[in-house]
Amino acid sequence: MKSRKLPAAVCVFFVLTVISSVVFGSSFLSHRTLKDKSTESPDYNDGTHQYEVMPIFNATGPESFAFDVTGEGPYTGVSDGRIIKWNQSQRRWTSFSVTTPDRNGCEGPHDHTATEDVCGRPLGLCCNKKTGDLYIADAYMGLHVVGPNGGLATKLTSEAEGVPFKFTNGVDIDDTNGDVYFTDSSSVYSRRNHTLVTLTGDNTGRLLKYNIHNKETTVILKNLYFPNGVALSKNKDFLIFAETSACRVLRLWLQPSEKAGKLEVFSELPGYPDNIKMNDKGEFWVALWSRRLPDFSAWLSSNIRIRNAVRMLTYKVTKLLLYTSKFKGSGVAVKLSENGEIIQIFEDRLGKVWKYASEVYERDGYLSIGSVVMPYAVAIKK
Repeated sequence: MKSRKLPAAVCVFFVLTVISSVVFGSSFLSHRTLKDKSTESPDYNDGTHQYEVMPIFNATGPESFAFDVTGEGPYTGVSDGRIIKWNQSQRRWTSFSVTTPDRNGCEGPHDHTATEDVCGRPLGLCCNKKTGDLYIADAYMGLHVVGPNGGLATKLTSEAEGVPFKFTNGVDIDDTNGDVYFTDSSSVYSRRNHTLVTLTGDNTGRLLKYNIHNKETTVILKNLYFPNGVALSKNKDFLIFAETSACRVLRLWLQPSEKAGKLEVFSELPGYPDNIKMNDKGEFWVALWSRRLPDFSAWLSSNIRIRNAVRMLTYKVTKLLLYTSKFKGSGVAVKLSENGEIIQIFEDRLGKVWKYASEVYERDGYLSIGSVVMPYAVAIKK
């Protein structure tokens, strides 16, 4: 008997069904500490943890955080293209900076996704602790910097080796020499179609470096699978970055290490990683968007017929997947040692306080947690 191949349309429908119900689905891990069981604590929904919700009006998606040299903040970028600053005494956000002067129609209670290529979409943020400058990875506008007084940010770079950035994402700074490391998640898909970067097995992402002295942009690595958050080690001898589609974190050794230039797997993760932030101890918090689908992504990316069909998906379908994902899900983050070991997995199992994490920033006994889709940030007391 001859086997019959399913039509591509049927396969795409299956893909959409699986993604909407599983990728963005229920939680998969309880809150636990893998090495130190004495630190285990209940989930956030039992009321034992103190937390503060910082609502954002007429915008969503506080994806990444930064604090300035005086400790004020956090600063974060949101869906209408602004970088906003949390005023703790007034308990509200105030506008701080933008990456484009064309702001007509950018703000207000409407869907900002359709206009983010005009208004900007700030993602990764990092403050240079020596100069006080805030560096901004804007998904559409490239790498920018703004001074301590805010206002219109200055564009530093928007292309490398003649290839424009399509999806500028994570950023970190070596404040000893001013080098800025950042990622361009895809050379094909923009942020609004970020789901397709994973679904199609796109590997056109790049890790880059910007030299503030000679203003040169260097491509460090290319052919990466959705490179996302990036973070330098405490001693600046290596950096790590997330490959979202591969559910892993890679490590690149830098000068003056004897291993300089070596690339290796730093940690395999139980979900899809977004931003990475180092704490004062040199450990790394990695935010996870959702749980991992065993073998599904590999099957999808290796199947040419399905991959080509998925490429036909429109922005509206991608938006539908994201919309359906908001009705369920959990908040998940992992803490990695300086050697890449998973030493803690943190989760709000029911997603009642936080979910779809894009960044976890540990500071002064609190975890600031952001999400690219939620209309608020959360500060949770450890």
